[in-house]
Amino acid sequence: MTSTQISPPQGKLWMAAIKPPMYSVAIMPIWVGSAVAFRETRIFNLTIFSLFIAASILILAWENISNDVFDAETGIDENKHHSLVNLTGNKTLMFWVGNLCLGLGLLGIIAIAILQKDPTIIGIILLCCGLGYMYQGPPFRLGYQGLGEILCFFAFGPLGMSAAYYSQTQTWSSTNLAASIILGIITSLVLFCSHFHQVADDIAAGKKSPIVRLGTQTGAKVLVGFTASIYPLILLFFILNIFPIWTLLSFLSLPFAVKLCRHVLETHHQPDKVSNSKFIAINVHFLSCLFLGLGFIFG
Repeated sequence: MTSTQISPPQGKLWMAAIKPPMYSVAIMPIWVGSAVAFRETRIFNLTIFSLFIAASILILAWENISNDVFDAETGIDENKHHSLVNLTGNKTLMFWVGNLCLGLGLLGIIAIAILQKDPTIIGIILLCCGLGYMYQGPPFRLGYQGLGEILCFFAFGPLGMSAAYYSQTQTWSSTNLAASIILGIITSLVLFCSHFHQVADDIAAGKKSPIVRLGTQTGAKVLVGFTASIYPLILLFFILNIFPIWTLLSFLSLPFAVKLCRHVLETHHQPDKVSNSKFIAINVHFLSCLFLGLGFIFG
């Protein structure tokens, strides 16, 4: 009697492909940047905030879809059952669906610029989109050189939060820049965690991800170091009177950060077990950013 391998249900594969929890990555820079703006100026435009959230989600959808398309070209996703290209069997369709998301997202950004009578935000977001394309798109494919986390840091940290703050105030803020460093680190950790379980596929496709370069054991230690840096930085910015005391609420996410570090240290060499580390990282990202934003509002 032979055993048969049961494929995951299609519903679960589609949910894994769409990755709903990941879209907090798109929302939180807008949330924290707008919270800093409210603290400093008492300005909050709900229409612009809502437009920016919707546009950011659509642009991240473009990036996720296009990454699946570009990865299909290199063959790195051959064993990835929840790739949108593998699920649909139609790379061209997904390419144009991704471009539709990008176009709609940019229309939202243009609408904000029209409301402000200021095109500055368009330039910032186009720069973010350029970094997003360079991550996986040809001929750059900088993610294949292990540079994805750096691109992610700037796109979702200093650039993304500068756009969020500017969308509310049409000016700049050193406090917002300090907060963007926190956002950039936390967001890059989510991407960093996504590499641990696919080392074999990355090596086969010639992708030199940070975990391929470092090895899973050293990579786990690097993850711990960067995760541990988040909370002293927040405390430092409070001590320097850059952040209000209420931003220390973000320490409520510390148990999830500890859970993430322990999980990766224990399972870094076991792809099936370490694969969910990115979702633990999303919990750290969501909670720390949620409470950081609330801290600025309460402050």
